[in-house]
Amino acid sequence: MSKKWRTLWLLSLAELLGMAVWFSASAVVPALTEAWSLNDGGRAWLTMSVQIGFVVGALGSAVFNLADRLPARWFFTGASFLAGAATALIPLLADGLGAALILRFLTGVFLAGVYPVGMKIMATWTKEDRGLGIGLLVGALTIGSASPHLINVFGGVERWQPVMFLAAALACAGGFIGLLFIDEGPYQAKTPPFDWRQIGRIMREREVMLANVGYLGHMWELYAMWAWVPVFLLASFKLAGVGAAWASTAAFAVIAVGGLGSFVAGRLADRYGRTTITIASLIISGLAALTVGFLFGGSPVWLVIVLLVWGFAVVADSAQFSAAVSELSPREYVGTALTLQTSMGFLLTLFTIRLIPPLETAVGWRFAFVILALGPVVGIWAMAALRRAPAAVKLASGRR
Repeated sequence: MSKKWRTLWLLSLAELLGMAVWFSASAVVPALTEAWSLNDGGRAWLTMSVQIGFVVGALGSAVFNLADRLPARWFFTGASFLAGAATALIPLLADGLGAALILRFLTGVFLAGVYPVGMKIMATWTKEDRGLGIGLLVGALTIGSASPHLINVFGGVERWQPVMFLAAALACAGGFIGLLFIDEGPYQAKTPPFDWRQIGRIMREREVMLANVGYLGHMWELYAMWAWVPVFLLASFKLAGVGAAWASTAAFAVIAVGGLGSFVAGRLADRYGRTTITIASLIISGLAALTVGFLFGGSPVWLVIVLLVWGFAVVADSAQFSAAVSELSPREYVGTALTLQTSMGFLLTLFTIRLIPPLETAVGWRFAFVILALGPVVGIWAMAALRRAPAAVKLASGRR
């Protein structure tokens, strides 16, 4: 294996392990609900606090150009260790929601040094195959985000502490891999000077912002789906007389299959074009959001099949929005552009994650996910507009 692909596979593994802490609390919501007497708002805040922390960390990183000015290996490694430490402190110190939310917020802040920085490192190793490279990384992130649900099965659905400890250990293991094996590649730009005005310049680039609007449409749907599908499955399986462990296993599969989706979409996007693949993914995921609720409480087999299709498509396009921004932005500030993109996307997820519980209360699970289809509609419009833009020739070596 060449040094390039050895580094890319190890970087993806480090990303997978580092992101294990993201949904570590969400995976054990039923147990935490009983232990801490949580209501719908408390359950939502367990995920939203991480999103808020990530947005704060990413915006700070973007304003100060940290992803472009700090050595990427040390930034990635330190952030992974700190995210793991913040997660481990929850079972050690937290005896209620308040302390847990502070530590979840800090986890999100530290993860802003894992995800965007990982994409920046990946971009320094890839050019003609950037869609595949970033797709591989986002696929690893997806499996890492799903892993607490699998850990939950083996750790016991009723015992939440082992899930948190193991997720924290995985994040620290990702940090060790980053420390020992990860370097930036041949397409690394020279370290630029600090320039906070780059934020405004990036936001004035029409083609970059079209890619970002497409990403926002994708993010409107993605994290609300990831956050609430496990609860949706648990409730549906309970009505069908299926055990909670199977619901956790299914939740892992539904989220983790997006890793395969990211990999496949990356290969296809490098060959057929970024906008082509993102539009196709958005169409499939939007249709799944509209229809999956009608299977609630019915056959678990058919429900899981449709959810697997949704899980595959809902994240398949994610890496291609990031690849597009990396191709359209100034090379020396790619890290800043990617961090800005993710901060905007994760800020939007706060709204949709919080939106689902009251919708479920008002209209039930049959229609709660329908609102998520609005994101793909907006994303399709943005990517169709980008496809017609002159600067689209920069995408995927001219493949729009």
